[in-house]
Amino acid sequence: MSDNSPLYLGFDFSTQQMKLKVVVIDENLTVVHQNNVQFDSELPEFRTHGGVHVHGDGLTVTSPVLMWVKALDLLLDRLRRAGLNFSRVRALSGAGQQHGSVFWRTGASETLKNLDPEQDLHQLLQQDCFSVLDSPVWMDSSSSQQCVQLQAAVGGAQSLAEITGSRAYERFTANQIAKMWQTRPQEYQNTERISLVSSFAASLFLGDYAAVDYSDASGMNLLDIRTRNWSQVCLEATAPHLDRLLGPPLPSTSVLGRISTYFVHRYGFSESCSVVAFTGDNPASLAGMRLHPGDLAVSLGTSDTVFMWIQQPRPATEGHIFCNPPPWPAYMALTVVTSHFKNGSLTRERIRDKCAGGSWERFSEALRDTPLGNHGNIGFYFDSMEITPPAVGVHLFGPDDSQVTSLSPQMEVRALVEGQFLSRRLHAERLGYSIMAGTRVLATGGASSNRDILQVLSDVFNAPVYTIDLSNSTCLGSAYRALHSLAAESGLSFADVVKKALEPRLAVTPDPRAQEVYEHALKRYALLEGRVLQETQNAAD
Repeated sequence: MSDNSPLYLGFDFSTQQMKLKVVVIDENLTVVHQNNVQFDSELPEFRTHGGVHVHGDGLTVTSPVLMWVKALDLLLDRLRRAGLNFSRVRALSGAGQQHGSVFWRTGASETLKNLDPEQDLHQLLQQDCFSVLDSPVWMDSSSSQQCVQLQAAVGGAQSLAEITGSRAYERFTANQIAKMWQTRPQEYQNTERISLVSSFAASLFLGDYAAVDYSDASGMNLLDIRTRNWSQVCLEATAPHLDRLLGPPLPSTSVLGRISTYFVHRYGFSESCSVVAFTGDNPASLAGMRLHPGDLAVSLGTSDTVFMWIQQPRPATEGHIFCNPPPWPAYMALTVVTSHFKNGSLTRERIRDKCAGGSWERFSEALRDTPLGNHGNIGFYFDSMEITPPAVGVHLFGPDDSQVTSLSPQMEVRALVEGQFLSRRLHAERLGYSIMAGTRVLATGGASSNRDILQVLSDVFNAPVYTIDLSNSTCLGSAYRALHSLAAESGLSFADVVKKALEPRLAVTPDPRAQEVYEHALKRYALLEGRVLQETQNAAD
């Protein structure tokens, strides 16, 4: 690599990672540098735990805006000390945790446009730039009342899902904005712009308010996912003058402009460096995975998440449909679907401790020693209230669909893992996904290192499972998008740009008997899930 070859930066402002991260790639997609700043340990003055403040009601969860700004100061200083030649950076992009919002105080735009390169960014912005110093984030669940109001205004949860891709969720931005307007009207009236965390971060680099991109806007309960414009009925049901405060949304591939002169003078960026629209961390991670049409990605972490491309989305009151961030050539109209399952690795660990003596090897032996379909035994394991579906408790069923109180330790291990993956498949298909010839399942997260868990995943989906290192997928996806934005001027597609990246590794293939076993099991699981949901509802009443 010559000293003058171009570089591309990808940032990740993700509280879920509890750090601000950056990856630097060259035009061959080679990672030449990466770095991060830990929020809790390196910025102790903000007194966060996991990058957030959990308030006394246990429902309100926020992050200090200036923590993100100061983290950026530290990160760029580290890049400079590491010898990065900022003048070689041709474009940058990034991602922010989805749903979080930043409220800019009236007059902040003038401050952004006139930053003094002799001072740190957080010092320049701490004086009256934000009408709300602690931003609502994705973990917040304090806006239930506003969710009810929004759904009532548009004709119900399904109607809202048809418009925006999701029913009303407490963490979604519209409901957080409505709560701000209703409970803190003075702060709202002092606001001249509302950003998502992604567009807030882009604004820092741009030196002006950055537009919200279509993909991240899909997680707000405000964007009409078909027209790619704000829904007027949702705006009016949320807060006054909201279209003006949000500004028009833009395609995720948009080049927003050149980097602010602040960064040119302070760090030596080229004046021609482009700032590409930032997006949400999940869509950016999807770009980093480079999913092909028909593929499905399953992240097996503390919470499990499913990502996929679909051509004919079916909006529902569970799961989310987002606009597609990277444009695949023949699939410009595709959307991204994500479903979140709260009971993931912690539940697997509990059953490991209970049934396998705390040993993953014995857990794996139990999966190997029990048959596909588990002799008809099915389990639902919701240690805490699940998101998809909204149910709680442990529910076990025998082969005749009657409830049972216990299973043998080996059968319980398989009941847990099969049940989790049957749930993932059932809810993916309800949203419009279908397994096709050539489908691959890409597995990520901690449990993806366990071959026997992956074998069950492969069998349930009747598709080969590949593994991929996604430790920096959000940053990589952002850097890839920055590179593509300039390559697109020459007519190159996103697929053309990322074809040099390392391919996922084949881990397991499905058992030939799997399709017959799990097609039947999936139908039973769907019926039994309805009973579990009814039990949860009856207990609540």
